[in-house]
Amino acid sequence: MNKIAVFTQGKVKFPYNDIPKSYITSVVRKSLKLLTLENVSISIIVSDNDFITKINSDYRKKNYATDVISFAYREQPFPEIKEENEVLGDIYVSAEKASEQAEEIGHSLKDEFARLLVHGILHLIGYDHEKGKKEELRMQEMEDYILERI
Repeated sequence: MNKIAVFTQGKVKFPYNDIPKSYITSVVRKSLKLLTLENVSISIIVSDNDFITKINSDYRKKNYATDVISFAYREQPFPEIKEENEVLGDIYVSAEKASEQAEEIGHSLKDEFARLLVHGILHLIGYDHEKGKKEELRMQEMEDYILERI
């Protein structure tokens, strides 16, 4: 059974606009199922721009707010599912950045949260769009596959 923990940091509280904690859990659960990941744990931390700027600065040396950051707990690209629960990692999502991007793109905040959560999960299991055009396309195709089904 998958374990999904959802927390907030900074000035963000649930529900955030029209996003309840249960929506985040549901998107993550459905994504993990589509990726056939079982017996894994994942933490989602929803924050404000100030908090994610600090994370981005401390760990990536980039002093600005970003939309999503993933921290995988393993070095292998894809988890081998075992009987015991495996911790995949943490995903930080800036609720403020998600709101900004949803408005810019012209879709709902729920759709933007789903996109960012799926993107973060894919990073945890080894997808990396920063490794080149081929990997970027591979990751985008998987992201689209999951989003169309949830």
